[in-house]
Amino acid sequence: MVSRSGLRVGIDIGGTFTDVVLVDDRTGAISVSKVLTTPANPAIAVAEAFSMATLMGGVGATDVTRVVHGTTLVTNAVVERKGARTALVTTAGFRDTLEIATENRYDMYDLEIEKPRPLVPRRLREEVRERMYADGRVAEPLDVESVRATAERLRAAGVEAVAVCLLNSYRSGAHERRVAELLAELLPGVPVALSSEVSPEIREYHRSVTTVVNAYVMPLVDRYVEELGRRLGESGFRGEVFLMLSNGGICTAETARRFPVRLIESGPAAGALAAAYIGARAGFPDLLSFDMGGTTAKACFIERARPLTSPGIEVAHVYRFKQGSGFPLQVRSVELIEIGAGGGSIARVDALGLVRVGPDSASSDPGPACYGLGGRHATVTDADLVLGHLDPAFFLGGKMALDLDGARRAIDTDVARPLGLSTIDAAYAVYRIVNENMASAARMHAIERGKNPHAYPLIAFGGAGPVHAVGVGRILGVRRLIVPVGAGVTSAAGLLTAPFAFDFVRSYRVRLDAVDWPRVEALCDGMEAEGLDILTRAGVAREAITVQRLCAVRYVGQGTELEVALPSGPLGPAVAEPLRQTFERSYREHYNTVNADVAVEVLTWRVSVAGPAESLEVRFESSAEVRKRKGERPVYFGPAVGLLATGVYDRYALVPGDRLAGPAVIEERESATVVDPGADITVDGHGNLIIDLR
Repeated sequence: MVSRSGLRVGIDIGGTFTDVVLVDDRTGAISVSKVLTTPANPAIAVAEAFSMATLMGGVGATDVTRVVHGTTLVTNAVVERKGARTALVTTAGFRDTLEIATENRYDMYDLEIEKPRPLVPRRLREEVRERMYADGRVAEPLDVESVRATAERLRAAGVEAVAVCLLNSYRSGAHERRVAELLAELLPGVPVALSSEVSPEIREYHRSVTTVVNAYVMPLVDRYVEELGRRLGESGFRGEVFLMLSNGGICTAETARRFPVRLIESGPAAGALAAAYIGARAGFPDLLSFDMGGTTAKACFIERARPLTSPGIEVAHVYRFKQGSGFPLQVRSVELIEIGAGGGSIARVDALGLVRVGPDSASSDPGPACYGLGGRHATVTDADLVLGHLDPAFFLGGKMALDLDGARRAIDTDVARPLGLSTIDAAYAVYRIVNENMASAARMHAIERGKNPHAYPLIAFGGAGPVHAVGVGRILGVRRLIVPVGAGVTSAAGLLTAPFAFDFVRSYRVRLDAVDWPRVEALCDGMEAEGLDILTRAGVAREAITVQRLCAVRYVGQGTELEVALPSGPLGPAVAEPLRQTFERSYREHYNTVNADVAVEVLTWRVSVAGPAESLEVRFESSAEVRKRKGERPVYFGPAVGLLATGVYDRYALVPGDRLAGPAVIEERESATVVDPGADITVDGHGNLIIDLR
């Protein structure tokens, strides 16, 4: 069994800050460090923050047994087109699958619709002669000479990675495996991704894109994991490094190198996990998670103490929020919405005289104007500072002084003068607009999933989340908010609650009344065996692993499916009717109707394996200032209220049972919770702030 004692470290790299949380499981003591991200080489900031955390904790790096890491490296590489020079090898006649895509138009009225440009240009898409039938039988044997000729052309083109996606290989990967053997011989050192391993699912375009993205980032992730290990090793670390997957589980570095596409939502997934863990402990198993950092804001629904997940995700949208304008990946992921709204989001006045905030960000370089690192544009952090939400002398606990005059100049130049407003009213306009943007995105996310955002308490974290939580909550109509202790580094802490987990899927399309159940049992047993092997090699005890079987079901003739759980126990004809009933209950919940006279079919079969979730009992050291009330300062709550003398409280001096009333600012090292006059605050037994909006 994986050791559950000793020192563990969670590392979360954001667009602006890199957060490190070190936890001593024996005492519950926690050490936190937060440094500016180094975009050119993120491992530099990781090593710096790691060393700071161990120094603050008074421990040696050699005492740390495990590092769990969440990263946006894969997402950024795809969005910014900074992956490897990648080739695609496919069946003759299917070279243009990446261009044809699904032939759907995500906006039928846009005559100049823009589709995402393929990651592999046409000149690097190679065809080989072979063919598989849809049932897995060989229609045309693989022509080895065509593969050899392809390899010669790819060598001449200087490709750095190869994706292999042959027709119907989700049913039989024999030809793909043979191509991989030949490429390994003819292109030594060039990584190869096979669709039959990366994404053995039906839907040709989706499978191709998923495999291409995996190959596209393989060299990048391989180099990064190596660099990360080297720098941590130089700091004295001798333990194991694990990475967060999009589905909320963690995996070994070896698995991450082989399937890097599964890291596509690695960073945001950690925050959702933390929200679920904290909410369950506080008695709120159903929540709306709100994570606002320096670059982006994320919202995710938590139900029954688990983040909602989806069997697929779309990335690198040409148009924000436009489903169909990005790359659809067959990767299980925590289901969340992400927008360019963070502390570093840049504010401006557009040609119509309207305030716009984001999605572009000042990030960590040069950062907001108030950082004093060369940034000149007004940002959300500058507005928060001008409004009195932040103390310029206590940012990051006083380790980073903010330039209030610089923030005022930026707001005045970019927003106040163009609109003829005072500097403070312009700052409030930025604050309100970014709150409206985030609330609108969360509301859209809720409506698309049939959820009522009013009914969910809002849990807020991230460096900027607690600053804006009350404003966003009021727009959404939320009545209760939860702000955890250590809110500024909650995502990094969430990494330390993640279990080892992995998902497997196989496509076998068949009507429910004609299923070959022995075949399904064999499929599921094979996936389960593969999952058990991965987890036991990672150190998880066999008896601690849980297995869940699911399938994607739809009515015959439909184009989308619903995922439902398979009954436990042996699979056989007796399973068919209960499975149909489960599907129709889910269908009614989604669409408020069922089609009882239409046959049902299963498209894919899935097995999820997971180890036990880690516990996280932490204890933050009390502040050196023992007084709960640190003093007061003027805070602006809008033109209707104006500047109010507002009490400022030390978060670490508050104890369970303490009650406060707004207005109030509750400061901790990595964040500040801003509460307006119409709210009451209670500290619960776990140190969370429970904010009730009147």
